[in-house]
Amino acid sequence: MRQNGAIMEYKLRYGTPAPDSAEGWEKYSMPIGNSYLGGNVFGGVNYERIQITENSAENDWDTGGLNSFADIFVRFPHTLEEATNYERGLDIGRALAYVGYDVNGVRVEREYFATYPDRAVVGRITSTKPLSLTVELQIPYLTEEEPRQKRGTVTAFGNTITMSGIMCYFHVRFGGQLRVFSDGTVTAESGKLQVKDATNTYFIFCGATNYELRPEVFLEEDRQKKLRDFDPAELVNSIADKACTSDYDELKARHIADHTHLFGRVTAHFGETEVPEAMTDELLAAYAKGERSRYLEALYFQFGRYLLIACSRPGCLPATLQGVWNCHDRSPWGSGYWHNINVQMNYWPAFITNVAETFTAYKDFNEAFRPAAEVYARRYIKETVPENYTDEPGGCGWTIGTGSYAYTVSCPGGHSGPGTGGLTSKLFWEAYAFTADREVLLNTAYPALLSMAKHLCKVVRNYDGLYLSVFSASPEQIICNNWSNPVQYYQTVGCAFDQQMIYENGHDLLRCVELIGEENLPEKDLPVIRLLREQIDRYDPVQVGWSGQIKEYREENFYGEVGEFRHRHISQLVGLYPGTLIGRETPAWLDAAKVTLNFRSDESTGWALAHRLNAWARTGDGNRAYKLYGNLLGQRTLPNLWDTHPPFQIDGNFGGTSGVAEMLLQSHESYIAPLACIPDDWTEGAYTGLCARGGFEVDVAWTNGCANTITVRSKAGNLCRLSYKGISKAVMDFDFTVIDEDKIEFATVAGGVYSITAIPAWEKKPVPTALKANRNLHLTWDFAEPVNIWRAVDGSPDYELIAQNVVSGQYDDTNLNFANTDIVTYKITRADTTDGFSAGAYVTLNHSTELERQRYRFLVPQLNAVCGGAEAPEYLGE
Repeated sequence: MRQNGAIMEYKLRYGTPAPDSAEGWEKYSMPIGNSYLGGNVFGGVNYERIQITENSAENDWDTGGLNSFADIFVRFPHTLEEATNYERGLDIGRALAYVGYDVNGVRVEREYFATYPDRAVVGRITSTKPLSLTVELQIPYLTEEEPRQKRGTVTAFGNTITMSGIMCYFHVRFGGQLRVFSDGTVTAESGKLQVKDATNTYFIFCGATNYELRPEVFLEEDRQKKLRDFDPAELVNSIADKACTSDYDELKARHIADHTHLFGRVTAHFGETEVPEAMTDELLAAYAKGERSRYLEALYFQFGRYLLIACSRPGCLPATLQGVWNCHDRSPWGSGYWHNINVQMNYWPAFITNVAETFTAYKDFNEAFRPAAEVYARRYIKETVPENYTDEPGGCGWTIGTGSYAYTVSCPGGHSGPGTGGLTSKLFWEAYAFTADREVLLNTAYPALLSMAKHLCKVVRNYDGLYLSVFSASPEQIICNNWSNPVQYYQTVGCAFDQQMIYENGHDLLRCVELIGEENLPEKDLPVIRLLREQIDRYDPVQVGWSGQIKEYREENFYGEVGEFRHRHISQLVGLYPGTLIGRETPAWLDAAKVTLNFRSDESTGWALAHRLNAWARTGDGNRAYKLYGNLLGQRTLPNLWDTHPPFQIDGNFGGTSGVAEMLLQSHESYIAPLACIPDDWTEGAYTGLCARGGFEVDVAWTNGCANTITVRSKAGNLCRLSYKGISKAVMDFDFTVIDEDKIEFATVAGGVYSITAIPAWEKKPVPTALKANRNLHLTWDFAEPVNIWRAVDGSPDYELIAQNVVSGQYDDTNLNFANTDIVTYKITRADTTDGFSAGAYVTLNHSTELERQRYRFLVPQLNAVCGGAEAPEYLGE
């Protein structure tokens, strides 16, 4: 990967094999995948194990979920003790795993890849002198246990090992075929293949089931009838025959071309471009101790892109909680599709990091289950808001609950409200927003958003002029966690998660309507659009509480009065990320979001740290976002760079990648913002190929924290609005309009390239960091330079500028009657700032009594006695 004249390789490297165990699989094995199949390479010396996963080889949740598909073993006449110069690794730029070592004067090298064009897992063993080896294919976890019975056989003939069997719960028939080619002698013996006197041997493995992605799979209630009963052996044989028409070098070349076509679109470095001498697990261990590696930071970012390409390609099932990798008999959470944040996180990096094709797998999956989701939507409305029920086909739209699988979906309830649907439909809007592809708008985004709006407009009821979700739950937030009652989830009306995602879906749909033209829509679509317009301004999706926080629940006053104080989910901030409701144009809400993030803490599970990283990136605080990235790498990343919840969950990897992308480039508001959240530690770097909404690709190089060059490539010919400090004074060889000193806009043509150079350098200036206030509205601060003073009353999204160039270190607000307000937030910024978004210090005043505050101090430790200790913060407004 070329980086400003340097060649950068993205490699994971290790000096020892992965232990052959479940722990070794999770922490040390190297993942390869083509979405049809996933493989985990252990790199042993006396034998190699490649564990294979196929995402439809599944039981239901109660009987274990996804099941390991197959194991390939290659046995050698060597021992680890004899081996020298051992190294194994994973070249993610070419998607090749490798193992190499010397033993008794012989150099042995092995290479593995999972090819998408040929639907196969391929491996090669070469040696400088002839050696003999044995190849085996095994079916793991055969059992006669009802109802999870799994039967199968393995046979060998000629140069081929064949496996076939059935998983009885869903009547999944499976099959696999492994063919070996060698310059030595290959013979079949006792279900195995013996290879003798070979210096060059390679194998091709193909596998499949009788699973077909059809609506009937989800609509059929009889588990034994979900799949058509056919033996996949013919399909597997056909795939293998086709793959075997090419030799190893041809398969490898085709695989690399396919992978690099996607992976090579984006490059990134943060000042270190050479592969370090230290092994990856050593780099990671040092990183956890504070020894930062710019190479590791870029590698982790690109590793997420690698994993997404490997586990979510068109024509396949989408990425699960574990992608397309599972070694277990009973997989964590069944390796399902969890829609209250996790499956959405899987696709957060798809568009911004220029691998939009990976979303196709989820789009197809969603469209296949949507007819069943419409059935659930009718049931949900009939049971929850019966006055809004209609039996018109599709009239209640579609819905989705948390736990879903390759065979079943669910509806909201328990610990997550109907906002899960809006959280999901956001992906469909982004599919259009980034690509600006009108076909995607008409055939993907608009239908998904429209049908979701039909549902979400019905899940609400008018409460005193506000349309609030009748059943509402902030995902997995608890009010009780003890031995007698392990978990009790909090259910309510109109919590922030649901209200924000109902609003986001509606807002995105109205944007679609504007783009398409209401006059071009069918008449049958217009009633829900009219209803949405009546409701949308009364969803009241964001409220600010007594602590200055974004409220998770309408009924809370202080932060944390309901639920776990440092809960892993930050569901009240989905309007910040992945939504766009909270941002630079709502600066008072944005500061309230920071208050919430501070209370929620920078310590959590892997994927939860990744969500926090994305949220902090949206605030523009680069150093805080970088801290979260450091926590994710240093605390929740396994030696093979997989994310751990624990256990391994891939959403943390994908969320980490999208979080870094958000630090480097943002476009969710009305302009493209390069280096929107760059940390001080990334003093220099470069990236190419990141995508911005509107159909643009952006390249940036920077030194001393300031951009040197920005290049924009236009895919759709849209107007480009660009925001960067001092950009209006840069050198551009095209016509542009100055909006202000830091913003420009210019017309583009599809295929056009627009380069911006000689961008003025700038220095970060100190900002106020502390502000105190009392209920007499007397403000004090300790900052030597002049400040501007801003005020937001009763949860207003924006600040009002109330004083400029104040130098006294104190101020009395005599223009507000505090008795007539619930809360007021004050903010001070540098006097040379022009808006309330600028960095500064802020404090919120409320009317709480000492009695209320004392009760709050008692309440918080009680709520968190088991699920994690916490103390109520002191009221800062006195």
